[in-house]
Amino acid sequence: MAVGASAGAGAEVPVLAGVPVVGSLFELKSDSLGTYLRAQQRHGDVVRITAGPPGLRAELYCVFSAEGAQQVLASESANFRKDNPFYQEVRDSFGNGLLTSQDEDYLRQRRLVQPLFTRRRVDGYAEAVAAETASVLAGWEQKADGVVDVSEQMMRLALRAVARILFGTDVEATVDVVDRCFPVITEYCLRRGYSPANFPRTWPTPANKRAAAAMDELYGVCDRIIAERRAATDGDGSGEDLLTLLAAAKSSDDGEFDADELRDQVLIFLLAGHETTATSLAFALHLLARHPEQQDRAREEISRVLGDRTPEAADLDRLPYLTQVLKEAMRLYPAAPVIGRKAVASTEIGGHAVPAGADVILAPWVTHRHPRYWPDPDRFDPERFTPEAEAGRPRYAWFPFGGGPRACIGQHFSMLESVIALAMVLRAYEFEAVDTDIPVSAGITLRTDGPARCRVRRVDG
Repeated sequence: MAVGASAGAGAEVPVLAGVPVVGSLFELKSDSLGTYLRAQQRHGDVVRITAGPPGLRAELYCVFSAEGAQQVLASESANFRKDNPFYQEVRDSFGNGLLTSQDEDYLRQRRLVQPLFTRRRVDGYAEAVAAETASVLAGWEQKADGVVDVSEQMMRLALRAVARILFGTDVEATVDVVDRCFPVITEYCLRRGYSPANFPRTWPTPANKRAAAAMDELYGVCDRIIAERRAATDGDGSGEDLLTLLAAAKSSDDGEFDADELRDQVLIFLLAGHETTATSLAFALHLLARHPEQQDRAREEISRVLGDRTPEAADLDRLPYLTQVLKEAMRLYPAAPVIGRKAVASTEIGGHAVPAGADVILAPWVTHRHPRYWPDPDRFDPERFTPEAEAGRPRYAWFPFGGGPRACIGQHFSMLESVIALAMVLRAYEFEAVDTDIPVSAGITLRTDGPARCRVRRVDG
């Protein structure tokens, strides 16, 4: 069915039963991921969920099939925009960077940034990732009880790695500020993004004042570093850190980033570049801690390929089983578990009518567990990602990096960082899970709602 055709041509979308007046509001607030999963199990691949009282009610058209995800993200991507309240809150807090911008703003930014994310350029960051991983591992030597929270530790590693790549020698000046301010701002975004009504940000409420103070501190340190870097390099691009390269990015058609635009890109890279990778690393380690046979197999591959040397970018292709482990962890725990869009025109998805203006939800959390693509979907099995197995599935049965023209520009960097870090960590330590059940929820990215502790032991030899 063509975009813009009458939405009435498709079948009516089944509705997840809620409670009178507010529908599924409380279910979504307490367990949105479980609610989406139940919706698919009860009603199929296109389900409508209502939430909120009359007059403030949201209607979510949830699409759970790989084919539907491909339609929304790729084949009909122009019909599905980032226009929902949640993205607006992220835009208002973290700026109009690649994650949140649209239309010509997005295209211009993508053209300016794309040359900085070629495979050759990204491969040059392998040394920085290895150095930050070694620093984290050195800290584990002092763990008296041999227990680490892999969620906390991988968040620290990923933040330091992306800060080093962005800022070079200015890592220490940013890490503490980001670590302190990001949780305040992201919680503020979530609360406002999922609330049916909000006070204006300018009103002096306690929540507004806390968020404004955190944003002022975060913006201030970024603005200071940007100004110092531009003054030191005179905009000539001399230097290998990403901030210097972003400041020097220009073209005759697209111009260059001004100071505010540069800060927006930096904030989005900090947000998207550390929380997502940290999630993938933490759950890969925790899953291996619960599956010693797969952990031993991964370690054997690492030892055989690397020996005692520091991993480098070329090793990404030499560690296929470790890459399969990572992909399976990203299937079970996708860092972006929910993706929202708004339909511009009426269309049809999976034989169901989706009207113009509809809020459309994709849920990798659900699609990655869809029994049509993933037999025994809750089982951890890296063999699902052999080349032969991948070739037998629809393209969008697995989409942790989104897809289509707005696919994550940093996906090669994320894979490179994750494989290098995992290789170094697993070569040095054995893992045994202390917390076997890790509750999670959907924030801006997937987040743990408790510790993910593992007992670690140095690997002999």
